[in-house]
Amino acid sequence: MSALSLLNGDSLAPSPGGIGNAALPAWKPNSSSSPSTGPSIHDASSLDDVRATLAALHTRESAVTTRLNALLSSQADLSRELGRLDLLRANLGTQVIATRSISNGMLSSAAETAGRLSNRVKELDLEKDRVQQTLRVVEQVAELKACVHGVVGSMGAPQDWEAAAGYIARASKVPEQIIQGGFASTMVPSVEVPDAPWITLENAKESLCGLFLREFEKAANEGDGAKVTRFFKLFPLIGRGDVGLDVYGRYVCQGVAGTARATLKEMPGQTDRKDGFFYANSLTKLFEHIAQIVEGHGGLVERHYGEGKMVKVVERLQMEADIQGGIILDTWSDERTVDRRLTDVKSYPFSFLVQSFLPAQRGMGGTPRTSSPAVGSGANPRTSEDEGVNMKEIDGLLNEISVMLARWSLYSRFLAGKCQSPNAAQDDALSVPELLSSSNLHRKVAAKLVTPYNVMSTFFFRRSVEKAFQLDESPSGLSLNPNKPLDGNAPFIISAVDDVMYIVSAVIQRCLATSQRDVVASVIPTIGRVLGSDFIGMVQRKMRDESYPKPLVQGGFPPEDKIISFIVLINSLDVSNDYLSRIIDSRLEQQTEQANGSGPVPHPLATSFPFEQDVKFVTSALANLNSTFSSKTSELLSDGLLVLFNNVIKPRLRPVLTETFRDVDYGLTEDELAEIAQQNDEDEDTLLDQVPRRFEHGWEALMKPISRLMTPKTYGIIMDSTAKYLAQALEKRVTSYGSRANPYGAIRMERDFSGIVSVVARGNYGARELFARVTQTLMVINMEEEEWEELGGEDVEDGIEWVLSEDERRRARNLVKEY
Repeated sequence: MSALSLLNGDSLAPSPGGIGNAALPAWKPNSSSSPSTGPSIHDASSLDDVRATLAALHTRESAVTTRLNALLSSQADLSRELGRLDLLRANLGTQVIATRSISNGMLSSAAETAGRLSNRVKELDLEKDRVQQTLRVVEQVAELKACVHGVVGSMGAPQDWEAAAGYIARASKVPEQIIQGGFASTMVPSVEVPDAPWITLENAKESLCGLFLREFEKAANEGDGAKVTRFFKLFPLIGRGDVGLDVYGRYVCQGVAGTARATLKEMPGQTDRKDGFFYANSLTKLFEHIAQIVEGHGGLVERHYGEGKMVKVVERLQMEADIQGGIILDTWSDERTVDRRLTDVKSYPFSFLVQSFLPAQRGMGGTPRTSSPAVGSGANPRTSEDEGVNMKEIDGLLNEISVMLARWSLYSRFLAGKCQSPNAAQDDALSVPELLSSSNLHRKVAAKLVTPYNVMSTFFFRRSVEKAFQLDESPSGLSLNPNKPLDGNAPFIISAVDDVMYIVSAVIQRCLATSQRDVVASVIPTIGRVLGSDFIGMVQRKMRDESYPKPLVQGGFPPEDKIISFIVLINSLDVSNDYLSRIIDSRLEQQTEQANGSGPVPHPLATSFPFEQDVKFVTSALANLNSTFSSKTSELLSDGLLVLFNNVIKPRLRPVLTETFRDVDYGLTEDELAEIAQQNDEDEDTLLDQVPRRFEHGWEALMKPISRLMTPKTYGIIMDSTAKYLAQALEKRVTSYGSRANPYGAIRMERDFSGIVSVVARGNYGARELFARVTQTLMVINMEEEEWEELGGEDVEDGIEWVLSEDERRRARNLVKEY
């Protein structure tokens, strides 16, 4: 179904609810021409005119250039003439004095005579102005008399209503004080028209108004669009524009009502009414019909009745829309039994979620999955969680309400644009007009559509989350044995994540499609609350009660299945956070340029939410949902990774370090180490690489099974935690071994520890920074005396960004003693 289709043009198109255009004359603005002294580029209408204008400009340019050159060549003559003028100015000074004496003595009488003449001229001008005013009064009275007799004559035998209306329109241009003045009351009346002119005109207006009303209604009943148009245009000519707009409003409202009733009768079958989007389509047709009238007839109404007059017709149409739209919504609510469904969803117990958060009962290994195939088979019939509430019907209702709200929003935006002030800028945000905000249909939409939508949307989303966990399954075929292949593809998460995030995307999309701020204000925070309490709460409960990796016996390791399940839940938190972020970003994404690069485009939500600050409110609500969910998942994720490190990695890392440094003696000299290699029949280099090789073997056995199960982000975090712990352990071993090591052993120690760091930082070079204290300590230990003294001894700073304090560097320098 397309959006409101709007007709272009300013004629009254014939339709069940509009006036036909058969009798409308073509209209063009009056054109006037003014004389021009020469060709102008603004008057050019063809290429030849442009060329002629260009030639004239070239000719003028040549003439001006010639004159300027002549002036420049005569500059010397001008200098001489200026000198002569200076001499003449001196002579004129004496002449001025003589002239003043002559003026005072000889011309004073002449000045008095000139003053008397000037006063007489002013008196003549005043008399002339009064004569002209009298002539204008006479002309206006003559025009009034012609109009009065014209009206009476046209309403007689000829019955020329257009001419009569035209005479009244001409008479309305005569000032009221002239019409009711004594001169007009004396000169205008005649034997044929004995009454005063204002009485005659007023009686004619009343008579013509009644006649036009009768003819208009007769033409409307007969469906004669031409006559309807003819008489509709005559009302403003006789000063009865309000009457014309009123009768026109009643006429189009009859058409709207008839169309609405016909639409409701199109599908009489009860099955047809209950299925699909019948009522949504009916509401759409109602709004489309009104929009066609407003768009198709607005131009002509404003041209004949004045700018802004179509708003009055819109007000009448909105009153009819209140009635017909209210009938549609009431019928829809009754047919869909919305009130009963609201009662059902409000009383739904959410038994599975509630029981899941209750303390586990003795003898139960966890929360039962009510949708498991084992439940409900044989003699154990399953009690449906959907009993009394059909999720498919709720989903259908939400879709239908969403369509109706979207159509209402589109209709509101259309009327807001039509009611907007003509002086408003194109970029100004729209505001809801008073005729809509105070309308009955607006209140009914809020009560019958917005409120049920918010309530049912909350139930639908929470029930979907509940059902996702009822049907939840963890990935199978996972193992911590690196030699066993893994079933499926990463990321390894519980199935509830995909199900819930799919519902989140659908609910947000449907919410935004309504284009209703009140819906967004209710649904988006509700999504955040349900995700925070139910989704994250269920994952947290599973991590705590079902998958917590704790050893079965004191000093042992957690079972493999618990570790795998715990990792899967950690992955689920990380992936769900990423999913929601992508869902919201895709709806907040703002392109900076159009596809053709022609310039910036508005926010993608601006079309759906055009009123005032609605876009900022919606984007803020979505951003808050993302940040709130991210903070909650990140907090639980941090706790889970800490548990994984403390209960799984840390206990297994200690034996790795013990095995790595087994039988290592950094107090051996180079000869002693060579002798041991010879006794064991080993290569000396192999013996020197023994520590890094042992560590790499243990490290791979510990971390590789975990790395192939976890997501890259969570594995990166657990790697950082492990590296920090390992760096602290190595730092302690440096202190422990250093006190017993000789210089050659210190060199071996630095080589061994560097090899360990290389193994840990493989693929993550940034991890080397976590071992900075260890590497700097070993570097200070193995510095030559000359190098240490050359760099400044204990105060060495240049070229190195130290993480060790001065005291720590001094202690490290004194750690290994010379033998």
